[in-house]
Amino acid sequence: MTQTVNIRCHNNGEMMEVPVGSTLQEVYDMSGLLMKYRPMVAKVNNKVEGLDYRIYRNKDVEFIDIKTPSGSRTYTRTLFFILCRAVHDLYPTGSVIIDIPVSNGYFCNLRIGREVKKEDIDAIRQRMEDIINANIPIVRHEVPTDEAVKLFEAVGAKSKVNLLQTLGRLYTTYYDIEGYVDYFYGALLPNTGYVSIFGLEPYYDGLLLRIPSLKNPLELGPMTRQDKMFEIFKEHHRWQNILGIGTVGAFNRVVQAGKVNDLINISEALQEKKISQIADKIADRMHEQSLVNPQLKLRMVLIAGPSSSGKTTTCKRLSVQLAVNGIRPVPISLDDYFIDRDKTPKDENGEYDFESIHSLNLELINKQFAALFRGEEVELPRYNFQKGCSEKSGNKLRLRDNDILIVEGIHALNPELTAQIPDEQKFRVYASALTTILLDTHNYIPTTDNRLLRRIIRDVKYRGASARDTIHRWPSVRAGENKWIFPYQENADMMFNTAMIYELAVIRSQALPALEQVPETCEEYAEAYRLSKFLKYFAPVSLETLPPTSLLREFLGGSSFSY
Repeated sequence: MTQTVNIRCHNNGEMMEVPVGSTLQEVYDMSGLLMKYRPMVAKVNNKVEGLDYRIYRNKDVEFIDIKTPSGSRTYTRTLFFILCRAVHDLYPTGSVIIDIPVSNGYFCNLRIGREVKKEDIDAIRQRMEDIINANIPIVRHEVPTDEAVKLFEAVGAKSKVNLLQTLGRLYTTYYDIEGYVDYFYGALLPNTGYVSIFGLEPYYDGLLLRIPSLKNPLELGPMTRQDKMFEIFKEHHRWQNILGIGTVGAFNRVVQAGKVNDLINISEALQEKKISQIADKIADRMHEQSLVNPQLKLRMVLIAGPSSSGKTTTCKRLSVQLAVNGIRPVPISLDDYFIDRDKTPKDENGEYDFESIHSLNLELINKQFAALFRGEEVELPRYNFQKGCSEKSGNKLRLRDNDILIVEGIHALNPELTAQIPDEQKFRVYASALTTILLDTHNYIPTTDNRLLRRIIRDVKYRGASARDTIHRWPSVRAGENKWIFPYQENADMMFNTAMIYELAVIRSQALPALEQVPETCEEYAEAYRLSKFLKYFAPVSLETLPPTSLLREFLGGSSFSY
């Protein structure tokens, strides 16, 4: 008699019996579910597992499609594997680095010993299509780590060898497509035929791997040019060359060798140098414009960036560098320009939409800023958040000749915010944590994970919110960023990457305890578990090694700046 286990399926709310050892794909086939998009992975007791996962005990199961972050990540990882296999087939001595998330895809650095031509990309695209159409099984293996290390040493995968040797894990999982092996830090699809759509295009000196849109998985995400964003990533790679580190395995070896202090000091110096360059650029423009047309000289710095990008510390450090240039920074808080609550626009759910640019008094902003630039005195507003209304502050301001307004906020780069102010009087800075260290050459680190971990730490430490609360709100935060921030990032005069190559190794000591408090019974557990697992790839670094001016101390505490 066949033994069975009970499955509680959250997709239809029904209980079902399945044979012991059934895979999640087999459970889905037996369930009778007809999802619009086929499942990519499933939550098993609120932990994301691949469809090849076998069930031996009673479980709660929820199947997840490509329109979810977990489903999209699984699809994308599988696409990475197929790309790497195709490159291996066509260029056995070549290699590919999955490098930079940009333009709704991923920039890939293809190294084949010569310049990459369109014909190369066409050939790789065709080979990927052949692999997909062949419906080749993707086989998961779990072996002792020393065995996996020997396997990757044999194929020259140095970044994977470094990573696995520094993790301290007894067993390692890897995947193969007809004997071509690779390591990925999350689940893959069980078969190459599960991949239905992708794009591969020439992009700068490499190629762009395009992925389906989350909103409509039957279409690719729009291929928008992000030249400034791409350049800031490339700049960070130049910093990595200075530091001699590009992957987590190489980083962990530096930590284990006791040389992390030098790494931190150089990283901090590179970031401070960049802030100094921004300040110099502002000072030069102010001087040049004052000679040409004093009435239209630069009078305002606008700093924007997504949640937990370090905008506040960026403002403070930039203000110090401006002062070094003989410029007096005058901070202005956009929070004081909210309109009265009863006039605030509402979102599609009928809730007040405080993220909307129209929750700000745009008319007053433009009127007061223009008056200040004419040399007039204005009384700044003050917003009473308890009463939900704007009040007189009694705080009057007049700009002196060498003063400059510093305005920080999510809408700072939106042209509508300062539509009545001439462009000559504005300098725009975009700040974000654009993580570029890789786990290994085929496993990138999402920049959004970096910011989410910063926000979890900050919310626990300063706002009385749990990691569960922050994870729960994160999708709405991301939706607001996609609507109000990211469309305007290319408007920036300069971009500033606030991420540190070592920061996740420092963050882990405060983030892991917070993530471990998320109960397994809630839906946020899957994300908390994923982030915890991810952080453990990094050798820990003590917070005490950071200088008091470090941008990370905005989140971790101990800063010499006041917040």
